[in-house]
Amino acid sequence: MMTGKSLGIHPERLYRDFEEMARQEGAREDGIDFVSIVTPNHAHYPIAKAFLENGINVVCDKPFTFNVEEAEGLACIAKTRDLLICVTYEYSGYPMVKHAREMIRRRDIGDIRVISAQYLQGWLATPLEATGQKQAAWRTDPKQAGSSNCVGDIGSHIENTVSYITGLKIRSICANLDIFGENRELDDNAEILVRYDNGASGVYHSSQVTIGHDNDLRVQVFGTKGSIEWVQENPNYLRVAHLGQPIKVLSRGESYIYPQAARLSRIPSGHPEGYFEAFANIYFVFIGTLLKKKAGQALCDEDLDFPGVEAGVTGVKFINKCVESSKKGSVWVSLD
Repeated sequence: MMTGKSLGIHPERLYRDFEEMARQEGAREDGIDFVSIVTPNHAHYPIAKAFLENGINVVCDKPFTFNVEEAEGLACIAKTRDLLICVTYEYSGYPMVKHAREMIRRRDIGDIRVISAQYLQGWLATPLEATGQKQAAWRTDPKQAGSSNCVGDIGSHIENTVSYITGLKIRSICANLDIFGENRELDDNAEILVRYDNGASGVYHSSQVTIGHDNDLRVQVFGTKGSIEWVQENPNYLRVAHLGQPIKVLSRGESYIYPQAARLSRIPSGHPEGYFEAFANIYFVFIGTLLKKKAGQALCDEDLDFPGVEAGVTGVKFINKCVESSKKGSVWVSLD
């Protein structure tokens, strides 16, 4: 309550805990429309459940929950009460990610054959958690992070970004999860082989011990007529190659960008636009959808262009199946 007071929140809207907040806001005529959950992973489920049960829409950090049963339970509550859930896989908010998605929808690079994706960091190359660094401490703690650290934290971003761009569903995976940090209980490196529902194959590498890398998320999609590559640390550009043609670099904000991507481009091309704007785009679409829904207007596909509850459930399933595959000796496991 002291934090809320310091932020200038009216005393009537200060609460001792999230249960009290959910209950009282749900009972108010002017109650909140949605709650943002930005806690460590272990608190996602109980907080989301409390607000959904009190008729309040939810925006939640990933991973959505610890296990699939929890995620599906929240999805059921949301469906029953006609509520919206958004899971903040923020990389889907970048305009050039949306342009890549539209290119694949329009079959600009043909049928997808192979996908290569990585998310490399080096911040846990040393035992940072032993120094008192809060994020390192909770992310490496299974009681707070869940069954996985590296895959749960950044491998899940690979899964969602690839899924969003390509529209493909994973049929099965074969995962190897490593623990390199001394006295760690959870993975800090992972290699994952993937088979998709259209017959394509893929390879994912997520790591937090790769020295020299900050937030190196990159996705390469190879089709029968061409390929695309997007790099998160240079997000305003998309590298495109077509069979027998020169390689092109497309720039965010230019007139040739497809409308679905262009509408979320905020400033002229050449000016840096990045992580904060991608997060803002997730909220922009979600809030616009919520306002239409409150006004009784019909929703269209464009309104639902944010990572919803299905993305949250799929992400949890992916994380848990990676852990299962690795524990069984890196065998192929089905995601069905």
